[in-house]
Amino acid sequence: MAVNKVILVGNVGKDPEIRHLDSGVAVANFPLATSESYIAKNGDKVETTEWHNIVVWRGLADVTEKYVTKGRQLYIEGKIRTRSWDDKEGNKRYTTEIVADVLQLLGSRPDNQQGENNSTSYGGNKTESAGFKNANETEVEEPGGDDDLPF
Repeated sequence: MAVNKVILVGNVGKDPEIRHLDSGVAVANFPLATSESYIAKNGDKVETTEWHNIVVWRGLADVTEKYVTKGRQLYIEGKIRTRSWDDKEGNKRYTTEIVADVLQLLGSRPDNQQGENNSTSYGGNKTESAGFKNANETEVEEPGGDDDLPF
């Protein structure tokens, strides 16, 4: 059995770049920084940061366009993908990306003055999606609609 699963919690490094393919499918790309710190043998605190290239598709890209900005803390679940291409000089180039299928906004909203906690999930299965459709579907519904009420 093989498993390709990545879970990251980090901060967005720059505002996402959103593209719409000819077919109308949305795709978003952005860097995510994860950091860890430890105390070295000499007693100094050392912090290391790893940068991850995140790619989100379809409805999740639409959510990213609306809610994800530089500095925002995110929880991401996805898969590692490595792709290659030839550059202008004919050299083979490689890039490794995290293709996200779950995205959760963490921390306070940048425009929230009271500092209330905001944690909303997108993608994944329907119990995790907080009123939004699965990331593989192209439509996104706003949470709190009357259609979701059981009465």
